[in-house]
Amino acid sequence: MDYKNAGVDIEAGYKSVELMKEHIKQTMRPEVLTNIGGFSGAFSMEAFKNMEKPTLVSGTDGVGTKLKLAFIMDKHDTIGIDCVAMCVNDIACAGGEPLFFLDYIACGKNEPEKIATIVSGVADGCVQSDAALIGGETAEMPGFYPEDEYDLAGFAVGVVDEKDLITGKELRPEDVLIGMASSGVHSNGFSLVRKVFEMTAESLNTYYDELGTTLGEALLAPTKIYVKALKSVKAAGVKIKACSHITGGGFYENIPRMLCDGVCAVVEKDSYPIPAIFKMLAREGQIEEHAMYNTYNMGIGMMVAVDPADVDKTMDAMKAAGEQPYVVGRIKAGEKGVTLC
Repeated sequence: MDYKNAGVDIEAGYKSVELMKEHIKQTMRPEVLTNIGGFSGAFSMEAFKNMEKPTLVSGTDGVGTKLKLAFIMDKHDTIGIDCVAMCVNDIACAGGEPLFFLDYIACGKNEPEKIATIVSGVADGCVQSDAALIGGETAEMPGFYPEDEYDLAGFAVGVVDEKDLITGKELRPEDVLIGMASSGVHSNGFSLVRKVFEMTAESLNTYYDELGTTLGEALLAPTKIYVKALKSVKAAGVKIKACSHITGGGFYENIPRMLCDGVCAVVEKDSYPIPAIFKMLAREGQIEEHAMYNTYNMGIGMMVAVDPADVDKTMDAMKAAGEQPYVVGRIKAGEKGVTLC
């Protein structure tokens, strides 16, 4: 008896690391001081010592049950983008610049080519957010996960000068809410998605005119990464007063998190186009409107609040970074919360 007979293939682990390296290489930043394969990743803070009060910000998250669709469709090259996005968007939401990322993959059986494909998506997400992929872990856990399934989670660290933290404390009535379009469902609410739609290869590979793609492609579209857009707004000289990453809990849970006491947010539902996937989901699942806005991003993945005088500069900066922004509402005096009208 040996470890391989127990279900853990050490040689497959070595091969996975070798296959990953070509993807990881493209994410490197000059601050990275270690090579892949070590016990830890080292990242120099020398470049940030001139900040008045350099402050670390961190984020950790997973992809959730969206992974089930990747298993059914046997498509694993974009799910890593979702994992990175869920972490770095939270960091950017606080005004931080993501610096580095680590991933954790747990699987029932280590198939090196599949693991490398997953990591290629992680690397793509890191490139999109200018974060270095400096380490990770692949854990083969036979008997815990089915052989053809895995879990994926990640952890990111960023930096911001304390004075540039986005806290919402400076919000004032009549500040303007600007939302950036999402790519679809992103990485939240898939337990409900999987109840509404039949989770078979045939169902997911069915083309729908209203979606302009197959159901599976629409649902598996990777989460948007808004790091460069928010960086572009800052570079334009705009002070972002508050920011909300619209994830699980939708509008009703996430928008109040960006508010200070004494103000509320008013969002106009018809101020931007709702993607077809949400309309289809609501119709097929007979999901009431409040539940949709309480679960999904409904087409807005990131929302910021700025001074009315900065609206045009903000919109232009977001567009220059490749995003589609919309003026979606206003800040009003009142009890902390959000009203959709």
